[in-house]
Amino acid sequence: MLLPGAITVIILLYFFANQEESTSFDLISEVSSETPVFEDTNPAIEMETAAAVPQTIYVDVKGAVHYPGVYPFTTEQRITDAIQQAGGYTEEANPQLINHAQKLQDEMVVYIPKVGEEVPETIMVQANTTSPTASSEGKVNINAADESQLTTLPGIGPAKAAAIIAHRQEKGSFTTTEDLKKVTGIGEKTFEKLQDLIDIK
Repeated sequence: MLLPGAITVIILLYFFANQEESTSFDLISEVSSETPVFEDTNPAIEMETAAAVPQTIYVDVKGAVHYPGVYPFTTEQRITDAIQQAGGYTEEANPQLINHAQKLQDEMVVYIPKVGEEVPETIMVQANTTSPTASSEGKVNINAADESQLTTLPGIGPAKAAAIIAHRQEKGSFTTTEDLKKVTGIGEKTFEKLQDLIDIK
């Protein structure tokens, strides 16, 4: 038979053991709740995602379109998108001179000429960056420019632009800028207007 004093000691030991276990559990719970949760983020992925967002640019569409004006686009869109945004061609438009696949650039002017019209000298395709058919000095490369780019030059209309391209195809690339005078319809006076605006490389 246990003595009353021994029973008291057993009860006290049981009480303190439960208190210690409860305290340990509370401490573990508190530490667990305060442990920071780190999100699995990759800076490289975030930068790549940000870079993939297309840049908004503004293009001025003029000439033989139904709704001329300045429209917002992205750098991934092309001249064909600009024409559609402006309501498409009018019946008087001459779409044969347009490079529909060319990508749009900020501050570009897309001018759609009418049939038989020569593009005015003041209407030119303008952009902040140099196009592949322009030299390092910003001149038009007469060995690579298409009809729409050639018609941005003063005195060069659709007929003369077509003649330049035909001359390249038949005779080969121009070796000097002066060779441009060999093209039918381009005389000395026309060449004087062009000589500071053109290049062969």
